[in-house]
Amino acid sequence: MTRRSLPSLLVVLLLASRIAAAPAVLSDAEIHKILVDRIDARQQGVGIVVGVIEPAGRRVISYGNFDRKEKRAVTGDTLFEIGSVTKVFTALLLADAVQRGEVALTDPVAQYLPPNTKVPERDGKKITLQDLATHTSALPRLPSNFTPKDPANPYADYTVAQLYEFLAGYELPRDIGAEYEYSNLGAGLLGHALARRAGMDYETLVRTRVLTPLGMKSTAITLSDALKKRLAPGHDAQLGRVPNWDLPTLAGAGGLRSTANDLLHFLAAQLRITSSPLAPAITSMLAVRRPLPGSGQVALGWHIAPGPEGREIVWHNGGTAGYSSYIGFDPKNRTGIVVLANTSTNEGIDDIGRHLLDPTAPLLQAPKTRKEIAVDPKVLDGYLGIYELAPKFVLTVTREGNQLFAQATGQPRIELFAESNKEFFYKVVDAQITFQTDDQGRATSLILHQNGDHPGKRVESHPAAPKTRNEIAVDPTVLERYVGRYQLAPTFIITITREGNRLFAQATGQPKFEIFAETERDFFLKAVNAQITFVPDLAGRVTKAVLHQGGVDQDAKRID
Repeated sequence: MTRRSLPSLLVVLLLASRIAAAPAVLSDAEIHKILVDRIDARQQGVGIVVGVIEPAGRRVISYGNFDRKEKRAVTGDTLFEIGSVTKVFTALLLADAVQRGEVALTDPVAQYLPPNTKVPERDGKKITLQDLATHTSALPRLPSNFTPKDPANPYADYTVAQLYEFLAGYELPRDIGAEYEYSNLGAGLLGHALARRAGMDYETLVRTRVLTPLGMKSTAITLSDALKKRLAPGHDAQLGRVPNWDLPTLAGAGGLRSTANDLLHFLAAQLRITSSPLAPAITSMLAVRRPLPGSGQVALGWHIAPGPEGREIVWHNGGTAGYSSYIGFDPKNRTGIVVLANTSTNEGIDDIGRHLLDPTAPLLQAPKTRKEIAVDPKVLDGYLGIYELAPKFVLTVTREGNQLFAQATGQPRIELFAESNKEFFYKVVDAQITFQTDDQGRATSLILHQNGDHPGKRVESHPAAPKTRNEIAVDPTVLERYVGRYQLAPTFIITITREGNRLFAQATGQPKFEIFAETERDFFLKAVNAQITFVPDLAGRVTKAVLHQGGVDQDAKRID
């Protein structure tokens, strides 16, 4: 050994010591225990696969099956819908197009759409490709003309023509770049624009420029017969099978299906464990950053959360009707995690991924086991009424026989189950209600226990019986005046749409319901006891809607 070789040897030894010092991800046995608890004990999954990549190598830990009746084990080669994890691939396509000199981050997206396409602007500023990739475009999560004919496959019939129609008529509610608002619409538009610029469809573009270079042979939108055989069926929170989703127009927002092994290839490129022609583009993705509400940042496609000891956790998650996904990595420790599940639950699997990257991040605690008891219907009658938890949010409590129900503003009615004479719980979500009563057993208030304790004062006793309402016909030109989006609260919007001579209302996160006219301005729902009144200004333009539900009138300002 010569003196000239000694410095190189020292560098190698130092690097090795740093790698050895990096905290290891949990063992296979410890991860397996987490998955068994999630599926068998909590009944919050059917099959879950975890992929780990670290300096020591790669490993896959899985538990569960394709279906509860089909005892076919999920593995690292099982396909899952990865939902919004697709957005990271779309952002990588953007970064790669910049490296190729095809686009610039500051290019207006309108530059890559047909010449006659109108894209909303504000104060002379245009929406750029970077704005779309960082969710700061001021576009909403979904377009107001997103009214799926089949709620089980909601994106399938949304067309490019509808996308352009929405963009042409939308008014941005704030300055471009001023605020983060997660947008499936924005990510889908970005993928669409990049595909147009490249002269090919989105799937061909992502396969040509990302999947093939990274050796990801089991990731696709359109599945071959061989891949279809490896696709695990999706399940809802009740562990029942649900259909797969198709996103022809907004594919860049969530159209990909993939496997844990393939996504480990993707992470290997992100961590520079494998060499890739995409390395410059991958590096550039984390260079662009904008702040998130609270803490953290958003980069091109990725979210960045602060980790222990000054480290960063780079991550994204995804969810469709029947699947949950998480992908993340710690650049400093060169570790990465993939978690895929063929179940969509309220709890999700994000906590598993984050805990494996950062052991100080806790796993979600299992909901308390609750035992249902019978309560005398006469006792239940003391709880019937309307309870105000916030100025625009009430709970309406009703009874049918010996069953108690609670219905929140804009939400479906859900059954409550008693664990004591005053304490009730939901089965579909981890939430409980405690009634507080006077000496006669009549409730004066309640407390909703869900992510904290939320008191609600009783504002009305027995809910009035629904009024008999007579439906009338209204000219479609009048109905058209009401089409738009009405904001009831910062994150709660009612979208009004028209199909011929029928009017529909869809609240955030809810199915679409037809509304029926009893006057030209007053409409009612048949599915729930609620009504909507449209209020015009002096010029005749409708500026707000008033939702009448549970004895409370709530104004919703028109925002487009």
